[in-house]
Amino acid sequence: KVKDAKDVTINVKSTRHGPIMNDVVNAISETAPIAMSWVFTKFENKMLDALYTISRATQMSDVKKGASMIYAPGLNVMYGDAKGNIAWWATGKLYKNKPGVNRKFILDGASGEDDPIEYLNFSDNPMAENPSWNYVYSANNQPDTIANILYPGYYLPEDRAKRIVELLEPKNNWNKQTMSAMINDVTSSVSPTIIKKLTSVIDFNSFNKNEQRAIDILQLWDGSNTIDAIAPTIYNKWTYLYLKNTFEDELGSDLFKQFLSTHLSKRIIASQIKKDSSIWWDDITTKNNIETRKDILSKSLIESVASLEKQLGKNITTWNWGKVHTLEHKHPLGTIAALKNYFNVGPFPINGAHEVINNRGYDLNNSGLYKVNAGPSTRRIIDFSDIENSISILPTGESGNPFSKHYKDQATMYNKGEFRKMKMNKDEIIRVSTKLMIEPKK
Repeated sequence: KVKDAKDVTINVKSTRHGPIMNDVVNAISETAPIAMSWVFTKFENKMLDALYTISRATQMSDVKKGASMIYAPGLNVMYGDAKGNIAWWATGKLYKNKPGVNRKFILDGASGEDDPIEYLNFSDNPMAENPSWNYVYSANNQPDTIANILYPGYYLPEDRAKRIVELLEPKNNWNKQTMSAMINDVTSSVSPTIIKKLTSVIDFNSFNKNEQRAIDILQLWDGSNTIDAIAPTIYNKWTYLYLKNTFEDELGSDLFKQFLSTHLSKRIIASQIKKDSSIWWDDITTKNNIETRKDILSKSLIESVASLEKQLGKNITTWNWGKVHTLEHKHPLGTIAALKNYFNVGPFPINGAHEVINNRGYDLNNSGLYKVNAGPSTRRIIDFSDIENSISILPTGESGNPFSKHYKDQATMYNKGEFRKMKMNKDEIIRVSTKLMIEPKK
């Protein structure tokens, strides 16, 4: 139905697995029909029942019952209460395929040979309830198995999970101040290991002076992505070119751009560089040469430094991360130049990066600019022994009215990693709040 116009008929091709996507998704180049299958459409939708059960829970078992009713989408449900109980449940109706079926490839829908052979009970889902290690977390990483299988999924790399455990494991005396520092942590424990592998492969003496300076900076890097740091600027440029020089010749420009938009591109950064022999290293556009890992990694470093010299100048000490990594909270009306300053908040130089605890999303491309398009939508620390002094922060402010003083009054605090006290006590809320009364005309 179209308002003030004739009805529009849309033809939807569908199979027993789901709708045919060839005419809907431009990126699909195959001519054979490809159907999208989703567990959400295979079972009765109990999402509202699940949310009702969780919202009225009085004990941990009630929340677990509600989580078990969520068949899709897959979620990480975290739990904590004032009695000291903690838990984590991975929701979703998980299933098994026959051995050898790889869900990362397009499966055979016609024969049924690749269909699920068993749906798992919720008790087989990844979970932890009051674990012996005394903490629960999730960074959308590959979970450990409890059903004797590694659960296939669309996971992020281990970086954030590894850093969380690295900080939590040795410490037991956490408070709001130390937890707020952890939430704002911008250090990657994985990136330096990638650099270590890079520098073990390439020949330092084969590079010019500025390229050698870049290598020195990377080798001394502790993985911290602060505004003033130089290493993240070099590392992100090199990461893009390393992926580009490795995969674009086989994939082509369009598929490579798709690849960069997936979690797979993030997961492969650390694993591919470890492979001395790989068909991906050879550049198939050079007919008379067979490139090696050393060739591709060296070429990527040389191109990175040349590109950054052109973008930021030859003085490598000025290549600060905050110059190229920025955050701007954009409003739909802010796309109009005359309204931009009224509606948009920022841009600001900002710390953080891909796959650190203070996680920032941005595109890797040839521009050398990393405009944040995703990140923490809120930060919140709840101390169950002192609920009324819990703290939180928002990226901009409480109000959606650009002319309100609360439209962007939290932005600077958010960028600095600061917090504000939450109002959790009724008397305090009444004392400091204003009240808007709307009464019908008499």
